[in-house]
Amino acid sequence: MAAVENNDDLHLCRLLLLLGSADAKKKTAETKAKAVEGITKLAKLDYLLRYPTTLERVLRRLEKDVHAVGVLPRERTSIETKMIRFRYGPWDARYRRWLGLLHARRLLTLGVKGNTIEIGLTDDGRKLAQQLRQDPLNMDLARRSDLTINAVGSMTATRLKNFVYETIPEIVDMKWGKHLEP
Repeated sequence: MAAVENNDDLHLCRLLLLLGSADAKKKTAETKAKAVEGITKLAKLDYLLRYPTTLERVLRRLEKDVHAVGVLPRERTSIETKMIRFRYGPWDARYRRWLGLLHARRLLTLGVKGNTIEIGLTDDGRKLAQQLRQDPLNMDLARRSDLTINAVGSMTATRLKNFVYETIPEIVDMKWGKHLEP
């Protein structure tokens, strides 16, 4: 499990899929804004993507179709789907590293607007995200990326954080390193 958790490429793939979904939604809204405004917001969106049973809870709260998540029985009991409490709640502290790796590979752009890091895909990043979407191994993750962005992607980072805490209040009192059961 530790080897999987420490494999940056798996996290980078998931982030590219998520950013690709956000980028596609921004393009249809005809806005020039970056795909995701803020590392904090990206972390919150990724949290929902990374833990599909949590995405189900969010969709249920929004009165949307939870079956669309398509959580498999093995995902309900595997250690990979049990959220671990990090220093800043359920948000992993490695996002700056992962964004740096994607930026170094010229797959995304990073800009600053006030105190916010704006994260967008480059043309190469869009192409790779699209290729990843086509891979059968990533189809569930790609579908869940779209669900996540469509459900909560328009929320501000603060509103999204508050919404997750309202929906999953046990996160607030968890001890570091403890698991949130699906």
